[in-house]
Amino acid sequence: MHIGLYFGSFNPIHTGHLIIANHLLNSTDLEKVWIIISPQNPFKADSVLLNEYDRLHLVRLAIEDDSRMKASDVEFHLPRPSYTVNTLIYLEEKYPEHTYSIIMGSDSFSNLHKWKNYEVIIKNYPIYVYKRPGFEVKNEMPAKVEIVDAPLLQISATEIRQLVKNGKSIRYLVPEKVNEEIVRNRYYKK
Repeated sequence: MHIGLYFGSFNPIHTGHLIIANHLLNSTDLEKVWIIISPQNPFKADSVLLNEYDRLHLVRLAIEDDSRMKASDVEFHLPRPSYTVNTLIYLEEKYPEHTYSIIMGSDSFSNLHKWKNYEVIIKNYPIYVYKRPGFEVKNEMPAKVEIVDAPLLQISATEIRQLVKNGKSIRYLVPEKVNEEIVRNRYYKK
């Protein structure tokens, strides 16, 4: 099976993430998208991160009715911080029957050369890159890139957290079940 690996903090998962995953499933040869929740991104401060198990729960709620997507906690069991190359090696060993491609925004792609062992990634894994405003896709590495013209919403997890903190509604920015869970548990209020 051809799996698209969509890495991120998903702090929280929002409608924009889901639209991108759905678009890739509809417009490429990907058969499933695994949403890989990163417990600790080496490029982000973890002070604003909701607990990884709470983020995993929110992702599961968001996609529970879509069998084409899977919430993955694979990085919870690997050394921290989470390095994509380590996760890919682990997945290849654990699930050799699958082929993998990476899904990322053009903002992340522009920093790929800073990732640990990025040469291994670009040599062995196709990358689906969706455009993000302000980040042109320049493939100056020998990466196997397919640029995907996914519909983009100007939604950011940072803005969602700020809205929650300020007591504002995030309805329609996140799936309704995710909204209810964030409100019920008072996530991002501190």
